[in-house]
Amino acid sequence: MKINWCNIFLFLLVINLFSCKEKEEWCTLEVVATAYNSTAWQTDGDPYNTAWGDTLHPDKKSIAVSNDLIKLGLTRNTKVKIEGLEGIFIVNDKMHAKWKKRIDIYFGTNVQAAREWGRKKVTIQYLVP
Repeated sequence: MKINWCNIFLFLLVINLFSCKEKEEWCTLEVVATAYNSTAWQTDGDPYNTAWGDTLHPDKKSIAVSNDLIKLGLTRNTKVKIEGLEGIFIVNDKMHAKWKKRIDIYFGTNVQAAREWGRKKVTIQYLVP
């Protein structure tokens, strides 16, 4: 049986192309972090709908980001770790254009927890492909 090395090479190349996973990297950034809730007086329109059209759920870890952070890779559905808070948060909302280098952490309907958080400078890590 004669081996066709060209076909073997092409086969291995195709397998490699389809099995490669893009490298992901956690980037670090210092931002000002504030808090918000699903209350009519804190939002525009429907307090459970985001600027990107996502629906917020009080049990989900979500954040809104300033537009300058979107340009740095904190785009919709980006995973984010926030100093001082447990778990992974997801970028589901964006803030008014006047804010810079800022995130707004979603505290569902727990206004007291949002007030206790207040406004802090924190380090975040976000996952970029």
